[in-house]
Amino acid sequence: MAAALGDEVPLYFYSHLFLSHPELREMFPVSMAGQRDKLFAALGHIVSHADQIDEVAGFIGQLGRDHRRFSVTPEQYSMVGASFLATLQKYLGPEWTDEVAQSWAEAYGLIAKVMVMAAEEASDTTPPWWEGEVTAVERRSLDVTVLEVRVADGFTYSPGQSASVEVPALPRTWRFLSPANAPRADGTIELHVQLIPGGLFSTAAVRRTKVGDTVRIGAPVGDQLALEGSRDLLMVAGGTGLAPMAAIVDAVRQQWGEYGTGPRVDLFHGARVPWNLYDQQRLAELDSREPWFSYHPVVSDDATFPGAQGYVGTVAAAHPEAPRRLALVAGSTAMVGHTISELVAAGTPRADIRYEDYAGVEDNSSATGADQGEVYHEHR
Repeated sequence: MAAALGDEVPLYFYSHLFLSHPELREMFPVSMAGQRDKLFAALGHIVSHADQIDEVAGFIGQLGRDHRRFSVTPEQYSMVGASFLATLQKYLGPEWTDEVAQSWAEAYGLIAKVMVMAAEEASDTTPPWWEGEVTAVERRSLDVTVLEVRVADGFTYSPGQSASVEVPALPRTWRFLSPANAPRADGTIELHVQLIPGGLFSTAAVRRTKVGDTVRIGAPVGDQLALEGSRDLLMVAGGTGLAPMAAIVDAVRQQWGEYGTGPRVDLFHGARVPWNLYDQQRLAELDSREPWFSYHPVVSDDATFPGAQGYVGTVAAAHPEAPRRLALVAGSTAMVGHTISELVAAGTPRADIRYEDYAGVEDNSSATGADQGEVYHEHR
């Protein structure tokens, strides 16, 4: 319904919500341009799967835990639900029967209950966010900046996970970023941010975040990009999809240093042009001194590049060990989809290909919903 009517449905939804409860407006970013139909679409997606609640309970619970950083109360869930149902009533017209109304109300109530209970349970053990001090800002390439942040005690994560981040220059706007290093004793993490033309968050993070600023970091999420014993790895990254891979490589390096054994790793990093291979020097140096690690830079849009050319997924799938490795993939939606297709065609079992999908849990612009307007991983 929302797709067919374009902006009309979310416009009505937000108008109804803010007119009915103007106090909720401050929970949303100043600019709603990126929000549009995200909250409404997310609600519709979740509620429409209410008959499969057991299958999506984990996803809904994570959504509820993430919403703690917006200080959402049970009463506010009810406010949002009332506007959601009012919007459905208006646009379903004669299809909005008493039976349909009851079904949607029950579905929304169930979803909200799961989210609230998950948030309450999480609050017993962890805060809604941790504060971190920016200790360094490095422009690593034309469009990638690395923020070094020292996070308060208690923040723990596994290499490959991501966490939502809010910078002081753009309050109430969060983006998922992946620490690019394994956990350190001093609590510092590196965050890779790609500058997107017109992107509100990336502009604030890259151009307006300074040493000494305090950022907020939400609870880490994700379990797909994780080490699995000592199984050899094929890593495929596009753009700043390199960040979670770099964290895993860091963990593998520690494993080899401590135990003298560990997985062998081939890391393929794709970019459009050579100067966007922003961590090439460090990774090449690691390749030269560690026999278990091989680095493969791939460029798609520069015929003069002396190394591998083409789409990174195609190049990675041609690796002779690809069908026998555990494949970890990170990048844009298009890049991940293409890489999976190439790996499967080359003989890698689909069950051996891992990637994270934050499309439904990325509370990027408000207290609910995902903002896909800024993509931090390059296409190639």
